[in-house]
Amino acid sequence: MALAVERGSAASTLAWIREGRAGSDHDQAFARACDPAAIASAAEACGARFVTWASAEYPSQLRQIADPPAAIYVIGGPPPDVTSGVAVVGARRCTALGRESAHAIGRELALAGVSVVSGAARGIDAAAHEGALSANGLTCAVLGSGLDVAYPSASRALIRRIARDGTLVSEYPPGTPPSQHHFPARNRIVAGLSRATVVVEGATGSGSMITAEHAMEFGRDVFALPGSVASALSQVPLQLIREGATLIRDADDLLGDLGIELIQAEIAERVDLDEAERRVLEAIAEPTLPDRVASTLGVGIHEIVGVLMRLELRGFVRNVGGRYERTLTARRARPDRAGRLAAIDER
Repeated sequence: MALAVERGSAASTLAWIREGRAGSDHDQAFARACDPAAIASAAEACGARFVTWASAEYPSQLRQIADPPAAIYVIGGPPPDVTSGVAVVGARRCTALGRESAHAIGRELALAGVSVVSGAARGIDAAAHEGALSANGLTCAVLGSGLDVAYPSASRALIRRIARDGTLVSEYPPGTPPSQHHFPARNRIVAGLSRATVVVEGATGSGSMITAEHAMEFGRDVFALPGSVASALSQVPLQLIREGATLIRDADDLLGDLGIELIQAEIAERVDLDEAERRVLEAIAEPTLPDRVASTLGVGIHEIVGVLMRLELRGFVRNVGGRYERTLTARRARPDRAGRLAAIDER
């Protein structure tokens, strides 16, 4: 560990936990294992908070797992609580479709007020975080290094943005470089912070399988997005489905299974649509080709394509194989007499 203090370090604390000595004397043993004041000072120097087991900010859901960190370092907002976090994980070297799916799931979760939890790695992790941020939603990245060590370097800009607009979490002290064994340990925190874990893509032996196994061990829901049986990146999702994970096709399935409703302000507070946008949205009752929309409305195809692009940018429709369909955002809303979208209370 990069940070050592006179009476111990975070490494000794972790060793204490992994030896199974957690119990009623947790706080006293922690105090003997390290110097919280010195570590808190070092954390503050890099803009982090040192959150111990005794702190009110320590996530209650982490207390429930088999191998809880004695303390965590946090930058940004508080970590998600027991009901508000959903992990989205998968392959670093993902497919374009996998990236698109992770981004859409991250965005829709954020629009529903859910914090998207992942590891800020390349590929699926990054896409899920970016999807949440695109909706101005909450996202939490759990790092396998100190919070002042942005890893991987390709995610540096993303990690900085999450520090500003979301939450960064690590059990490793400031200055700790990434290490191969940190990431499986990190994955238990990703699963532990989340009420459910979603696996988008993953090859056999990947970290996404480790995260899902932790989630199952912790009694949390696991969801998997299946892919082609011929693809190596489908092996983890398909194996999880065989073992009892819930199969989902998209974010709509996920939110429906979790019983989550949209609460995003841009929906709840009514979103202005112009007349053309309203008519096009109403014409897409099912996945529809642009020329069919144009024919239905008696409007030129070029005008329809322009309107569809605006609706897609605003998150009301998406293009799936050339056909446009309403997103969950649009289906959970209705046009009112003023040509706006008002949220429907479906409870």
